[in-house]
This record gives sequence, structure tokens and C-alpha cells, in this order.
Amino acid sequence: MKSKIVIGIALCGLLISCDTEENKKGRFLLKGNEKLDENDPKGAMEFYAEAIEIDSTYADAYYNKAVAHLQLNQLQESIADLTLAITYKPAYRDAYFQRGLNYLDNGEFYKAREDAAFLLNNDGDNWKSHFLNGLVLEKLKEYSAALDSFKKASDLNPDNSDLQVNQATMLYYLKDFDSALEILEKAELNNPMEANLFNLRSMIYFDQDQYKKALEEVEKAITLNNGQAYFYNNKGLYLLFLGDTEQGLELINQSIRMDSNNPYALRNKGIYYVMQGEKTTALQYLEELNNNYPEMELVTEYLEKAQAL
Repeated sequence: MKSKIVIGIALCGLLISCDTEENKKGRFLLKGNEKLDENDPKGAMEFYAEAIEIDSTYADAYYNKAVAHLQLNQLQESIADLTLAITYKPAYRDAYFQRGLNYLDNGEFYKAREDAAFLLNNDGDNWKSHFLNGLVLEKLKEYSAALDSFKKASDLNPDNSDLQVNQATMLYYLKDFDSALEILEKAELNNPMEANLFNLRSMIYFDQDQYKKALEEVEKAITLNNGQAYFYNNKGLYLLFLGDTEQGLELINQSIRMDSNNPYALRNKGIYYVMQGEKTTALQYLEELNNNYPEMELVTEYLEKAQAL
């Protein structure tokens, strides 16, 4: 599941009537923020470093520097700066939240769980605390518990369509398709421009063997956001099952060009080769996937079909 990361930068209150150390570091923080607004994270980090040179315990500068690192996909550096922000400001809730998200992206699920636990204990009335906890539980495949966390987050922030889509995703994993579709209807009322809800609805229809409806929904998702590789992969899969195998393969390959690390796209290529009766090529894809992702849906079914060719 793709979930939106909530990022904010620390601001400062600044009096410039006298040129104190406090004012100097605050000005550097503001200049760094301006660079971030201009999509110049490297330039921003130079100003944050200047602020830190004035005050090596300046938690807000470490936090904003971490955000800049994140924009450059430098997860380890971002985590290190967030840890320093927390060191110098132990109750820094935004830093715990962002570090937890970074840990998730870095595959450090149990460290993310520790940050979620801190937020639940110290900021339990904030929807972000339950949101992070839900994301952690999802990664640990504790889907029922994740659903509860996303429900709590949604209760605290009822107009947030992303939280509703997260709930529906857990229900999809739990095979409660009717409840998932019901929540997606509410999410669409809140935000009809949310592409992920249409993609998820398409996945539910596919699992219900309603391939034309699945195709219609994923096309809506692509119209709203044409930059997501997994939307094209899903559309390719649906076309395979609708008999348009060559167009389906073209979209699956397009998805792989956009994101080469998606095992579902490789599975779909294996399915294509089974449909084409190309046993050797199908087995090359499906045997490896069966070893690495034995729980992935359709892999076992189509591996058996490939072996039977």
C-alpha cells in the first residue's frame, strides 16, 4: 500500500531588533526554509548547517535538515538528523513521527514500532500517532490491528480520505470486500480526486472476477495520477484476463520500466507466458517468485499451470 508521507518543516519566531545568537540561527533556519520552498534541498542544508554551527543543540535545524535529506532520498542521513533533533528535544513529536516513517521506508519496522509506541503514549489524541502505528502493523502483517489503528486515526481526522483508503486496504487484505467497497464510497465523497481509492476498488473487482469493472476503475486512477507504476501493472493484468494479452504485456513492461523492483509485475509476466503456452519462460519467472514470495496470490496457481504445459 502506498501511503502519503506527512512532512512539515519547523518554523521560528524571530525578533530582529538586536543581532543575538538566537536571531542569527533563526535567520539561517528561515533562509533554509526558503530554499526548501524553492526545491533546493542542498542549498537548504547549507543554511541549516550554519544554524547548527551557531547552536549545536538546535533541534529545529536538525529536523529541517532531515526533511531536506529526505527530499534527496537520503534516508540514513535523515534518520540520523531526526535522532539528533530528538536528542536535543526529547518530546519532539513531529521528529518521532517522521523518523518512524523513515524507518518504515528503510525496512526497520521494529524501530518504527518503538517510535509509534512513544507517540501513542505521549500524543494519543493526534491522528498521526495512530496512522503511524497502523502503517507499522500493516508492514508486520497484523492487518486486524492495523485496521483498528486506522479507524482511530480516521475518527480523529474524519475528512482525511487517505485514512479511509488505508482502512479499506486492510479490509481488502482481510477479504472483507463488501466493507472495503463501502468505505471507498465514503472516501470518494470526501475526495473524488484520490487515485488510490480507484486503484484499490479495481483490485477488489479483479478478485471478484469482474475484470471489465476492474479495468474501468484503474483507468480512473491513471487519469488522476499517471505516474504510478503499479497502476499500469494492474491495468496490464486486467487486460490479460480480458484476452488483450499483447496490450497487457506492453503495460506490464511499462510498469517495470517505471519501477523495476515490483515483484507483482514479474508475476504478471509469468502469467502472460503461461497464457501464451511458453513453459520455459513462464517457469523462469514463477519458480523464482514462488521461492521468494510463496504467499503472493496467483503465483502457486500459475506455477502449477506452467508445470502442466
